[in-house]
Amino acid sequence: MKANILDFTVDLSKPIDISIPLSNTDQNPIAWYIEKPEIAPVRFGDWVGKVSEGSSTNFNNIFFNPHGHGTHTECLGHITKEFYSINQCLKQFFFCAELISVQPKEVDGDGVITKESLEAAFQNTQHQSIEAIVIRTLPNEEAKQHKNYSKTNPPYLEEAAATYLREMGVEHLLIDLPSVDREEDEGRLVSHKAFWKVTDVNELNADARLQCTITEMIYVVDSVEDGSYLLNLQIASFENDASPSKPVLYRLEKK
Repeated sequence: MKANILDFTVDLSKPIDISIPLSNTDQNPIAWYIEKPEIAPVRFGDWVGKVSEGSSTNFNNIFFNPHGHGTHTECLGHITKEFYSINQCLKQFFFCAELISVQPKEVDGDGVITKESLEAAFQNTQHQSIEAIVIRTLPNEEAKQHKNYSKTNPPYLEEAAATYLREMGVEHLLIDLPSVDREEDEGRLVSHKAFWKVTDVNELNADARLQCTITEMIYVVDSVEDGSYLLNLQIASFENDASPSKPVLYRLEKK
């Protein structure tokens, strides 16, 4: 599904960064039971890669996990036996996107984004060619940028909702949660599989959506209104199932 960008105006001087920066402080968000990232200067004997300690340069090692330490973009290689790289699957970086705000519903004690919630949110949109969807969950707490999500059972996307997005033609799903699936689901990962159309993780089916991505742990401030945007989805060139990423929105204005 493609949109005609010529129908809109875009002010590139007004980027809206919806990524969460990675740091080695307690302000860094965490998921999946790991510790905060490590950023520290290289040490060779008495030599320390830090200008304030006598070096000519700052020369840091960084240890982090893209899935658990902040905004990241993943491909279907996240759930398949065969290796697939986000660097090989994501070959385009600009997309027509729709930002929607959704209140998860309580289902058996869980917060769940349902198909019905998405359908209701899309009723208010005017843009018909949606390549990417950005989901802001409500309430939109500032703590999302710093929260330790481990063992908190955050809200997630129900399988029918992920299937609905796939059938709409959405190729890039962005959400402000640590996962589109339940924190503890016995490894079923039904929403990941539904969005990527993966039916067998051991032998990839021919119609699996190799070009599609899921971006998790974004943050969209309240002042950014729901509506149509140009999305620039930036990743680092990691040959890995996922990469830290920097999604940036630009407001689309109808001519």
